[in-house]
Amino acid sequence: MANYTAADIKALRERTGAGMMDVKKALDEANGDAEKAMELIRIKGLKGATKREGRSTAEGLVAAKVENGVGVMVEVNCETDFVAKSAPFIEFSNKVLEAALASGATDVEALLAAEVDGKPLSGLVIEAGALLGEKVAIRRVARVEGATVDAYLHKTSKDLPAQVGVLFAVDGDNQEVAHDVAVHIAAMSPRFLTREEVAADVVDNERRIATETAQAEGKPEAAMTKIVEGRLTGFFKEIVLVDQSFAKDAKKSVGTVLNEAGVKATAFARFRVGA
Repeated sequence: MANYTAADIKALRERTGAGMMDVKKALDEANGDAEKAMELIRIKGLKGATKREGRSTAEGLVAAKVENGVGVMVEVNCETDFVAKSAPFIEFSNKVLEAALASGATDVEALLAAEVDGKPLSGLVIEAGALLGEKVAIRRVARVEGATVDAYLHKTSKDLPAQVGVLFAVDGDNQEVAHDVAVHIAAMSPRFLTREEVAADVVDNERRIATETAQAEGKPEAAMTKIVEGRLTGFFKEIVLVDQSFAKDAKKSVGTVLNEAGVKATAFARFRVGA
């Protein structure tokens, strides 16, 4: 009988994120040698990489970091929340984040090509999947630069790593307001920074819907333009950051709060795992 204890099983599970039966089998085969068992788990995982290729990766985490006015954020995915909160997955995700920061990558393809520990990051993704026994994927990366950049991470469950992440930049020196707006972005999910970023065809379609709705409601023709523009303004308040009511003070817009702080929003990014 292999020489290992329940504590050895628990320790190896925490190191690898592998299932209990897989860990026990590996320890049996390795005669209780934890390092050899870990190697066996990894080898088994590499052999199963092709089978994992088509699996869904709906779980994972968001990681972010700011250095010298540059904020970087990544979403790294796996198959189960058990793996998402495991130490090896979190450690790997932090390595992905550091690679994104060092390489300057602004898309996943460039990030996967970045060299980490003497090999492309894409190779480490395969190795991580082998170790964890699940498909692992880097879904997206964002890079935001500005005079002041805030990174905010939000846990939707206390038992899991951050599921929502925000990067927000302003053109001046005001970390407090940058952080407050980053928290707002996490909660309110704006899609655009300003109205100018909303595509013209989207605005035209929204104006058409507002017009047809007002006509169906029997609104007077003389007031039609004012009604339609009012509804279009409401549409912008839902999706445009600077037009949204500020989460901490609904009497003010985000744009007003920033103006009062003497800064202007220059960029933002928001990730939610799986969304």
